[in-house]
Amino acid sequence: MESIKQIYRIGLGPSSSHTMGPVRASQMFSERHKDASKFVVTLYGSLAATGKGHMTDTAILHVLQPIAPTEIIWQPKKFLPFHPNGMKFESFDANGKQTESWTVYSIGGGTLANESFNELKTEQIYSMHTIHDIQDWCERTGCSYWEYVEQNEGSDIWDYLAEAWKVMQEAIHRGLEAEGVLPGGLGIRRKASDYMIRAKGFHGSIKNRGMVYAYALAVSEENACGGKIVTAPTCGSCGVLPAVLYYLKETREFRDSRILRAMATAGLFGNVVRTNASVSGAEVGCQGEVGVACAMAAAAASQLFGGTPAQIEYAAEMGLEHHLGLTCDPVCGLVQIPCIERNAFAAARALDANTYSNFSDGKHRVSFDQVVDVMQQTGKDLPSLYKETAEGGLAKRINQ
Repeated sequence: MESIKQIYRIGLGPSSSHTMGPVRASQMFSERHKDASKFVVTLYGSLAATGKGHMTDTAILHVLQPIAPTEIIWQPKKFLPFHPNGMKFESFDANGKQTESWTVYSIGGGTLANESFNELKTEQIYSMHTIHDIQDWCERTGCSYWEYVEQNEGSDIWDYLAEAWKVMQEAIHRGLEAEGVLPGGLGIRRKASDYMIRAKGFHGSIKNRGMVYAYALAVSEENACGGKIVTAPTCGSCGVLPAVLYYLKETREFRDSRILRAMATAGLFGNVVRTNASVSGAEVGCQGEVGVACAMAAAAASQLFGGTPAQIEYAAEMGLEHHLGLTCDPVCGLVQIPCIERNAFAAARALDANTYSNFSDGKHRVSFDQVVDVMQQTGKDLPSLYKETAEGGLAKRINQ
């Protein structure tokens, strides 16, 4: 299993698979063809179906157009066998001769792969890749999940997580200050600042819940505008973990050092899903994005509240289990409806999962690893119209 740095990628929204991945692929291809006279990029399947709403073409053109004229070809009905998010890059010389054709896939979280190249199979630094084995190690050694991360990643991981935490907080601050209408044509106004103002007018649990909503909305709205965020594990689900962590920092005064340890634990759980299943909405639906984000946030919260390894695993298990089957049907292909609200609800659900698990002794019937397997199979069974193609569900109904 590779570094949790792959779970926490810093970049611009609104989509890790539709913008971050294509940008990275474009950069890699352009490095090999700085003297090209023309580029042609063909987008396939889910990447093409919702690419315009996710600003995929804008992201690619931003990289390639300064080098040479670039044409984008959309093939939303053609799904390549390797992954639903396929893209083919072609370069041409001054005589119109093709100099290279490269097909690559954006497989979620900004990660790239194809038949001969897979970023999931590089930098394998963890010997264990199931929570069952890692939890067993924790209980035998008396160590925590975050200590397992440090043991494998080295002390440098804390600098990386500190930078990611800084970017998360900055996204919250910007989102709470910003107002206006989100881009894309749906006419959705930013709500984060309004929710925070209203939350402060209440007391107790209603105020607390309103704060969580506001923080999640702030990050998700920043993402929808193409702002700088951190995948956790994707752009579309980037508001869940920051909302939970920032809320607990503000209300419980947890030090940043403890927040970073919670992030390490959250990243470990997300990494297990990414390794053994998928965090790509185009491959398994939104259960792999918001569902995994909820599991990560639940694990982080449980650790901050002193949960045992078993209780932390239980919190994460509930966070993912209760998102099983969640479809990815973005209206107009934008990361707005239902994505933004889902981040807010998932953040609240993560805190509930933490509370529920900490009332227990951590023993339960269904394991996190089993839920990951079920999520993967459920994703395979979901029809393609419910996996980031904007052809079914809410996308179809509201577009009518």
